[in-house]
Amino acid sequence: MRRAVALNGIALTVASVALGLRQKESQPALDELEDAHLALGGRGRGRRYATLQINHAYAMLVSSQFQGFCRNLHSEAVDVLASSPSDRWAGNLLRVLLTQGRKLDHGNPNPGNLGADFGAIGMRFWDDIWQTDARAENRKVRLEELNEWRNAIAHQDWTKVGRSPTLHLGTVRGWRSACNGLAGSFDRAVKAHLVAVVGQPPW
Repeated sequence: MRRAVALNGIALTVASVALGLRQKESQPALDELEDAHLALGGRGRGRRYATLQINHAYAMLVSSQFQGFCRNLHSEAVDVLASSPSDRWAGNLLRVLLTQGRKLDHGNPNPGNLGADFGAIGMRFWDDIWQTDARAENRKVRLEELNEWRNAIAHQDWTKVGRSPTLHLGTVRGWRSACNGLAGSFDRAVKAHLVAVVGQPPW
């Protein structure tokens, strides 16, 4: 599971597959929504309505792609743990147990669901995150806001987000930035946990 690149003859470990996919595939898709927003011309009511719909779609995509990253990172961590037992049957059983009822398979990537799923692999998840990134607490607040808006947009219920569907591009950009920061912190914290459990870097 460990991958490395060489720089001046020195081996450097790189990020998880999950983080690599996020950077390679998810970010360009989000950039396309940014471009669509900026491409809308004019100042009339039609433009305001169109940009609002793009902002809603942008927020949904930021959240869903972050959920996909978190689920992929969890699966990658489970694979590392399941490959540890010498008995293949025991490893397969462990993989099933660690993913059974996984909240990220059907629920939002909110702090509670993340804590529960990564707690299943033995992490004190948010405590571990705080140790890797002092900015994570504020980013966690942003993540909670994003999930509230994701639910509001999905259910067309604005009661928990100020009773108005108005959402500005700058707000969504802030959520995207917070998720990017959390993704890096999650990657480092999960790696540190796996090193402590299996005794070697997983990636």
